[in-house]
Amino acid sequence: MLSLQSISLVQFKNYTQQQFRFTHRVVGITGPNGSGKTNLLDAIYYLCFTKSYFTNSESQNTRYHTNGFRLEGHFRKNNQEEKVVCTFKDGKKEISLNDDPYDRFSRHIGQLPAVMIAPDDAAIILGGSEQRRKWLDGLLSQLQPGYLEHLMAYQKVLQQRNSLLKSLPQQTHSQDALLDIFDAQLVQHGEPVYAARNAFLPAFITQVQDRYDYLAGRHEVVDIRYQCSLHTQSLAQVLAANRTKDKMLQRTSDGIHRDDLVFLLDDHAMKSSASQGQRKSFLFALKLAQYGVMQQQKHYPPLLLLDDVFEKLDQERVTRLIALVSADAYGQVFITDTHAERLKAAFGERPELLQLIEMKTGDNNTGKTAMP
Repeated sequence: MLSLQSISLVQFKNYTQQQFRFTHRVVGITGPNGSGKTNLLDAIYYLCFTKSYFTNSESQNTRYHTNGFRLEGHFRKNNQEEKVVCTFKDGKKEISLNDDPYDRFSRHIGQLPAVMIAPDDAAIILGGSEQRRKWLDGLLSQLQPGYLEHLMAYQKVLQQRNSLLKSLPQQTHSQDALLDIFDAQLVQHGEPVYAARNAFLPAFITQVQDRYDYLAGRHEVVDIRYQCSLHTQSLAQVLAANRTKDKMLQRTSDGIHRDDLVFLLDDHAMKSSASQGQRKSFLFALKLAQYGVMQQQKHYPPLLLLDDVFEKLDQERVTRLIALVSADAYGQVFITDTHAERLKAAFGERPELLQLIEMKTGDNNTGKTAMP
């Protein structure tokens, strides 16, 4: 079992200084827009992933007119206490687990598994391929040791190769020997990433289908197709075949950084043909299947962070979702909503599950401790 027992926030987003204790399996965080509900959820995510769910800019995570922030979380995992501290000050970031600083933040990924479902997730379906790769990479990084290391190494070499390609018109001599070195490094790190993606998806889609049918209340065939040039040739062959074109374009035109996932509903592209309700059902099914896979592999349920789900789903889907996360198989769940009474009503059949934290605009400036 994994649970977050308490968290403290100092100068994180709209918080000056505040602490929260969490005593129940389901934590409802309510209050008006702007009161800090989503920011609290993002702070929890940050402790698990060493970064914000919503932005890559640490300055946007820092309260206005301050030079940094500090987050501290006390978790319990398999009957062991785990303390995580994340600090950012004057442009320097530090992360520690049980007072032992990480030399590489990537080592923390997977230690405290979590799944976030937020309104911005619609971009996974409607956005570009980068959004879908980011989702899949985030999942596999928590499941497979070494995956993130290979991915980060690939991206670093890719940047170096692209820089070289951009400089070629100014070079008076051939750089093919250096390109050969970069290509070998891309193959070394890219092939394992492709293999992991390709092996994972076929079994995963069956779990997505089961959850989609449950949330939608009917059966419609969903599918995920992995588009990658490596299905028919090796990465070494891809890079060699495209070298002349890459020199003209001054960038690496193909490789695992160009992979995409196509989401289908009854064999039609979901992006263009599915209704809004169908896309929402699929998105939640995708994330809940992710939760299920992580629970199977970790042998305990991850944290589930649900942001503003009542505003994004119709009543029937909300009812089904609440029934699902209320089941004993689920672990600790955090849910934000603008209406406390709506949350209470949603868990009316099992009120003992719910801890309610009610926020008010301006509370986050007081430095007080919230301990319901």
